[in-house]
Amino acid sequence: MKKKVLSLMLSSMMVAGVLAGCGEGAANTAQQAAGDAAATVTEAAQDAADTVAEAAQDVADTAADAVEEVADAAEAAADEGKVLNIYCWNEEFKSRITDHHPGYAETDATHGTIGDVNVVWNITPSTDNAYQNALDDALLKQESAAADDKVDLFLVEADYALKYVDTPYAMPVADLGITDAELANQYQYTKDVMTDSQGVLKGLSWQGCPGVLIYNREAAKAVLGSDDPAEVQNAVKDWATWNDTAKKMKDAGYYMVATSNDSYRVYSNNVTSKWVVDGKINIDKNIEKWVEDTKALVDAKEASSTGNLWGDEWNAGFYPDGKVFCYFGPAWMINFSMKADDPASIGGQGGWGATEGPQGFFWGGTWICAATGTDNATLVADIMRQMTTNEELMLGIVKKDNDFVNNKPAMEKAATDDSFAFAPLGGQNPLAIFAAGATKIDLSNQSAYDQGCNEEFQNAMKNYFDGNATYEEALDLFYKGGEEKYPELTH
Repeated sequence: MKKKVLSLMLSSMMVAGVLAGCGEGAANTAQQAAGDAAATVTEAAQDAADTVAEAAQDVADTAADAVEEVADAAEAAADEGKVLNIYCWNEEFKSRITDHHPGYAETDATHGTIGDVNVVWNITPSTDNAYQNALDDALLKQESAAADDKVDLFLVEADYALKYVDTPYAMPVADLGITDAELANQYQYTKDVMTDSQGVLKGLSWQGCPGVLIYNREAAKAVLGSDDPAEVQNAVKDWATWNDTAKKMKDAGYYMVATSNDSYRVYSNNVTSKWVVDGKINIDKNIEKWVEDTKALVDAKEASSTGNLWGDEWNAGFYPDGKVFCYFGPAWMINFSMKADDPASIGGQGGWGATEGPQGFFWGGTWICAATGTDNATLVADIMRQMTTNEELMLGIVKKDNDFVNNKPAMEKAATDDSFAFAPLGGQNPLAIFAAGATKIDLSNQSAYDQGCNEEFQNAMKNYFDGNATYEEALDLFYKGGEEKYPELTH
């Protein structure tokens, strides 16, 4: 603005100088021009002054607002507890906080600090439902617990999220001051998982878990003639084509999958009805299709075993000698479960690839819940905001951990940036595939019975696949197990 005023002043002086040698009329004209120019300069100077004053006031107002917000936050934090108890089942969330939360300082394996608050990690493995049992016991004592012993923040998985969402033990996110506008960039399904029957959001996640088909590049080149994701997709584009490819893999000395349960979640995520309808156990047609397809796969020896996920047979396929063509999984499985840190594994050698597969699905995910009765609501809200809405922080998670994060703009950026490639996938960046899958996830048939029914059904069908029971006998085993687990149900 100063340059503009100075330019106008110089222009007026030049006009006066040029016309000084002219006649009286010209002099009058010059005098008038100079007066007009001076008026223009004065007006411009006033406008500049007004603009500067307005800008200064805006800056002052903004600074005052920021100071007030900090003061309010400090005052709120001062009124809260000095111990933050976090309940979880493994190290995943702890590592995300340790590596990425800007205020966290680690003390030891189960303790840290954020500011002057001591953070205590209460970690109980999920085996035999131990984590949920420990969490349930703590939440039942929440009201009478001493301030330093209260549960402040706890984590849940999708398979049993509704068990906690539809109870008063999880606080509404809105009660923490977190608004819908702050969550606008999150994938909708991650919010649907944690929305109760009254439409109230009870938890947030930093990650999305859409799944892909993860394939052995060496097997793809040997059997399909190419390990290009688009070419491989043509060979697994639907279940009929996938089953045809399984026969080709078997003929070439490869198993299509490691275990009979590998494809289960893809089928179960694409059902058209719930596990329980009007108090009765219901078996969806897509679940029946899984049984039919998997029995044929097992009988043809196109699956290496009828063992369980996480078992020895499942793990064997992560190595070249396992001769397994594909797995189904999300980003966390590639980097957390497939032995990618072992140079002898396929992942350690960058030997996997990723493509869409026959159907979209999701698997897992971890959600952050604020426990009702927490005396650290301000800090819990800060953790939720930092870990689930801070785009820069979330891109850091993708870069360091190869996780798929719950932030659409972050994923759109990372999907087109080669620096976000996954080493276990031979330098492929699969984030565009994951992002496309995340927008299609449908949870309309989710129910509170999903975890128990899915587990009991797979356990019962193993007897059928092994030839130790007929399908009808395996069904009876499932109904018995399901109704023992959920006595209120019939079939």
